[in-house]
Amino acid sequence: MYRRLVLALAVCAPVAAFVLLTSQPVRYASRLAPPLPRYALVPPVVSIASLRGGPVLVNFWASWCHPCQEEAAALAAFAHTRRAHGRLVGIDVGDDAADGEKFVARYKWDFSALRDPSERVAGAYAVPGLPTTIILDSQSRIIGRLFGPQTEVSLSHALQLASAGHV
Repeated sequence: MYRRLVLALAVCAPVAAFVLLTSQPVRYASRLAPPLPRYALVPPVVSIASLRGGPVLVNFWASWCHPCQEEAAALAAFAHTRRAHGRLVGIDVGDDAADGEKFVARYKWDFSALRDPSERVAGAYAVPGLPTTIILDSQSRIIGRLFGPQTEVSLSHALQLASAGHV
């Protein structure tokens, strides 16, 4: 009986943790967001200063990342439906330009997508893995993070919380 309980916990705990981490924003003490990369896959190149005034979701991804591929269509749809309520910025981590360009073309992204070939920006944002979405408030402060592939619903929920000033 004890072995079954230990085995059940060993199997279920990681799954439960993944579900909790990917469905709810993780709160952090607010801090000003670090600078964004200056290389564009999809113009315009945006800066932290240019994003002030409304909530922003900054999604870190890579073309080789399977979970990033899973969420790519949701990001494209979200960018179209929620454009008036906040901004979405994609940051390609570590890819060469050609792979990043193929990815954004495949998923028909038309929101700002920047390149971080050296992974310095991802490091400054303390991105633990891909995909990760950073939630910024209207003053460009980091107020939360979403880990793993997101849906239009989870992104909309994060944007609503950021608009209200609480994540």
